[in-house]
Amino acid sequence: MFELSEDTEVDWAETALKDLDEILVEHAHLERKAAQSAMQFMVRYPEREFMQQPLSALAREELEHFEAVLEILRRRGVRFGPQRASSYAGRLLAIVRRDEPGKLIDRLLCAAVIEARSCERLKLLATAFQSTGSELAGFYQELAVAEARHYSLYIDFARRVGADSDADVDHRLTEICEHEAEVVRTAPESPRLHNRPLRWRGAGDRA
Repeated sequence: MFELSEDTEVDWAETALKDLDEILVEHAHLERKAAQSAMQFMVRYPEREFMQQPLSALAREELEHFEAVLEILRRRGVRFGPQRASSYAGRLLAIVRRDEPGKLIDRLLCAAVIEARSCERLKLLATAFQSTGSELAGFYQELAVAEARHYSLYIDFARRVGADSDADVDHRLTEICEHEAEVVRTAPESPRLHNRPLRWRGAGDRA
């Protein structure tokens, strides 16, 4: 396991729960996008045969998570629909190099860091749900475990690609983690899984 360059504030989940419905809608979108990302790697790099089957399984698991979050929304009476996307992924991917194999290595490592940040925050949500007695605690703990598998898989892929070109993948992972920390640190305050939380000043009054 690797460590992110900067941890999320301990009160993130408590604040996020105040916008839970919006967080859940975004979570559904992110699970769908994660499946799409895995499939994009498969389509763009068919010559990397070692990635094909694991990514296919990963995409199916992400879609199962998507469907599970949709069911949670249905039970809560929350409509799933369009939502303004966070700038997190776009800003993170700005670090990706243009030439191969650096481009593939960087994209794999960025995918790993996204999964790692998601893992960290889903654990925080699981703890927060547990403290409130919510049935969602177990579900989010299971998702955090899955995210840990996913980020490990992407790092393994990057190392295999890097081994063919003598690339220093671990050094590059450190650089991308530092970049990701800056992305999070300067993210807007909004009810999103990868942004800074809204700071509530009082009932109905947001910063």
